Amino acid sequence: MIQLPLLNVRDLTVEFSTRRGIVRAVRNIDISIGKGETLGIVGESGSGKSVTSYAVMRILDRAGQIAGGSIHFAGLDLRAASERQMVDLRGREMSMIFQNPRAALNPIRRIGHQIEDVLRQHAQAGSADAREKAIEALRDVRISRPEERYSAYPFELSGGMCQRVVIALALACRPKLLIADEPTTGLDVTTQKAVMDLILELTRARGMSTILITHDLGLAATYCSRVVVMEKGEVVETASAAEIFAAPRHAYTRKLMRATPRPGIGLRDLLPDENRAGEALPASAPGAPLLTVSALVKEYPRAEAGLFSRFMKPDAAGAQPFRAVDGIGFDIKRGESLGLVGESGCGKSTTSMMLMRLIDPTAGSIIFDGEDIGSIPARDFARHPMRKRIQMVFQDPTDSLNPRYSAARAIADPLLRLGACEPRTLRARVEELASLVGLPGDLLDRFPHQLSGGQKARVGIARAIALNPSLVVLDEPTAALDVSVQALVLNLLADLKAALGMSYLFVSHDLHVVRLICDRVIVMRAGRIIEQGRAADVLDHPKADYTKELIAALPHPPAQPAAR
Repeated sequence: MIQLPLLNVRDLTVEFSTRRGIVRAVRNIDISIGKGETLGIVGESGSGKSVTSYAVMRILDRAGQIAGGSIHFAGLDLRAASERQMVDLRGREMSMIFQNPRAALNPIRRIGHQIEDVLRQHAQAGSADAREKAIEALRDVRISRPEERYSAYPFELSGGMCQRVVIALALACRPKLLIADEPTTGLDVTTQKAVMDLILELTRARGMSTILITHDLGLAATYCSRVVVMEKGEVVETASAAEIFAAPRHAYTRKLMRATPRPGIGLRDLLPDENRAGEALPASAPGAPLLTVSALVKEYPRAEAGLFSRFMKPDAAGAQPFRAVDGIGFDIKRGESLGLVGESGCGKSTTSMMLMRLIDPTAGSIIFDGEDIGSIPARDFARHPMRKRIQMVFQDPTDSLNPRYSAARAIADPLLRLGACEPRTLRARVEELASLVGLPGDLLDRFPHQLSGGQKARVGIARAIALNPSLVVLDEPTAALDVSVQALVLNLLADLKAALGMSYLFVSHDLHVVRLICDRVIVMRAGRIIEQGRAADVLDHPKADYTKELIAALPHPPAQPAAR
């Protein structure tokens, strides 16, 4: 007896109405998934991956419509289903993990109550057991102290924590089909592995089917039985994971594989042939220390101590402060790239914000080029002469740009604020910076929503180097980028460092990227440094058990296929 697929999509076409007419986002898509199967859909931004999933869930925005084809789920024609039927199906029978966790959560409702809402809506819990089941859902996705997190608001959690909450929401009602749209974005490697192992475990235990939408070929190779490759709204290749990664037929698939960071290759190896003009600029040997951090500490009051604990002495509040950073020390040499890695909540971002002088340390010193900038209050540092010499590239290239500023205005912003450029030469300086980062001049008058992710990342980098800084803090600068765009940006960062003599603090979850871009690496856990050294030594021959766990949790990208 032939078993019908749980989800069967045939000849699907989705169109969007725009000011310039009708745009076909996906064309003639054929996708099916069987019971208990894990299907990967890979491709770059704009390939139609998410649009396809939104069409299946019937959550396209007003401008979008299914223009052709069929979608059947467990025998039900979803195109013909009423909205009431779809409301009942969503969450209970088919569920989705969205790419942007903060946008998916209600910012003014406690996360435990949001999980309870889903459970109650689909009759999975009552008043008596809703709290217990919500806490269990948080525990299932490896959230520490779930009883405390139950009462937290989304803004009180890190991006990685919010991502885990969204996963808990999606899995709470034990759906038959889970669509995971970039479910590990923002997660560290050990949490990423735990979450993906959990999804795989549930898929097998419950006979649940999973569609994994990702640009991470390592994840697809590790967790998917079949893989669909999409480019520009079309399926260009479909095969088993083993087959598609061992012998990809389509040139686009081979391009994606080539751009994926992996051990044993260099930065230039990630680039396609047409972008390999010239060799990488030789980096100068690191010089004397530019930044020296000693016994650095950052404490926060315990949230559980109560609303008025900030007005009380620690003993009276009943809880000692929480140490986000606990007495760390390191240096960054001139011309050096230092990697800072560790799980979410280990203190990486707190350390970065103290170095940027956005928050004040509780104790310790931050010596930058001979001056203790840690003793300068954060509120006064914005206009301090040293401000020009320490700049930052933020994790999300979209959220870090003012939507009302053109690309040119965004790049010019630090020049205007700190008076580093004459008005008559401002445009020329902006165009010079755009040229340095490979941003075409005709894009300078566009706004963020008119730029691709890679173009927005280049604007962020141009803005950061506008003041000729000595140190740039890079907070997951390529996390939101496709692998081919990531390859271009990483090579750009390496060339800029060599050309301008800058130093980098490179904060990242991706150890494959850290290996390529960093001279040395620091591994943090629970606010402390547990290992540091040359990047090759730490990543190839780790000494600390925790570092070994991080490396073991890395998804393994598929091997480079033979050239054709």
